[in-house]
Amino acid sequence: MSLAFIGLGSNLGDGRANLKEAWQRLGKTRGITPLGLSSPYQTAPVGMASKQWFTNAAGAIDTKLTPQELLAILLDIEQAMGRDRSKGEDRTVDLDLLLYDDLVLNSAQLEIPHPEMQHRLFVLAPLEELAPDHIHPQTELTIRQLRRNLADRDQQIRKGSWQERKQP
Repeated sequence: MSLAFIGLGSNLGDGRANLKEAWQRLGKTRGITPLGLSSPYQTAPVGMASKQWFTNAAGAIDTKLTPQELLAILLDIEQAMGRDRSKGEDRTVDLDLLLYDDLVLNSAQLEIPHPEMQHRLFVLAPLEELAPDHIHPQTELTIRQLRRNLADRDQQIRKGSWQERKQP
């Protein structure tokens, strides 16, 4: 079994519900055992024209799948949940393979570790909940150290809860 970390994001519809559904679909896939899902985070879009805030989270899984097989599953779930990569930046769900054991892979289809993760607070904050001492195989820094390196960056983020808020 291999340990993998998945980034989850959504900025269309009910983000929390979309991420929960994607996580449940992932957990029903043969060869994948879910280990944990971070809290949801509300985050301003980074590097895109959209004004729609995202709901982001990170998940840890054990898997028997190869990185390429896992990527195919992630893309299938995105498509099944309505993501159309040709229609722009907003998305019902975005699933990224962030880390896979200590593998470093750079191919036309897949880069592991995810090439931008160390610059993105919306990835590192939820990932830090799950694996603060996990070492990034290229930077050789822990997730906690990478997260602290972004402390002064101007990235808007708010930690949330999976629980629905009750209206008074």
